Amino acid sequence: MTDTAVTSPIPPRDAFNESGAVSVETITHVHQWNDDLFTLKMTRPASFRFRSGEFVMIGLPKEDGKPLLRAYSVASPSYDEELEFLSIIVQDGPLTSRLQHIKEGDPIYLGKKPTGTLVTDALLPGKRLFMLSTGTGLAPFMSLVRDPAVYEMYDEVIVVHSVRRVKDLAYRDLLESKLEGDPLLEDDQRERMIYVPTVTREDFHTTDRIQVLIDDGRLFKDSKGPQKFDPENDRVMLCGSMAMIKDHAADLEARGFEEGANNKPGQFVIERAFVG
Repeated sequence: MTDTAVTSPIPPRDAFNESGAVSVETITHVHQWNDDLFTLKMTRPASFRFRSGEFVMIGLPKEDGKPLLRAYSVASPSYDEELEFLSIIVQDGPLTSRLQHIKEGDPIYLGKKPTGTLVTDALLPGKRLFMLSTGTGLAPFMSLVRDPAVYEMYDEVIVVHSVRRVKDLAYRDLLESKLEGDPLLEDDQRERMIYVPTVTREDFHTTDRIQVLIDDGRLFKDSKGPQKFDPENDRVMLCGSMAMIKDHAADLEARGFEEGANNKPGQFVIERAFVG
């Protein structure tokens, strides 16, 4: 019976070692969206501070005892007492093939230094904030869209999520309800959040890729602003696959947008750590 314990994908707590780079936290909740997609929540150290939209390293010990860490965007708002992450399951992935077995009460590594460019600090002031995402690229936007400070900066906050299957629309109910029950957002802020889901490989009310919705104007149909991108007043964040980010970045630049960074704010931002 000892073989089962040895080969368990989640090592016991005594296999974890805190350091200057990582703390050892505890899983508080796991939500399975479908066979390939799940959300996990963990304890948050009192000293852990982050800006909405940033990412941090999380992980498990390897067989040699060293941490196996991967970058994950924080999906929870910056005021939350817990930290939330959205993950896909890659069966041959060194981390996610093990992480899929994690359950409430299990230990997990959390990096101590959040960072990233999908933050409002990297954008110039504007009137509309568009968050364009595919797959788990929605995660940082779930942090931003629940941050009251974002609604102080923009008249409208537009969350766009493109997936292959309807069941891949994580957080759909929450976003369709305009974040009903959020403890910090005012009603007028919630009303200024616009959710645009699209599904590319199954029947749905919207079935085109994001670029098609931009080109034919459907991306803007619920907005009170211009029915097209306006570099002067619109700000855009991109998070998804490498191909998606590169294609949309090129399209935005062709429309007169300039990429921003923490040290030089611009009109759109991408997470360069995930692009390479």
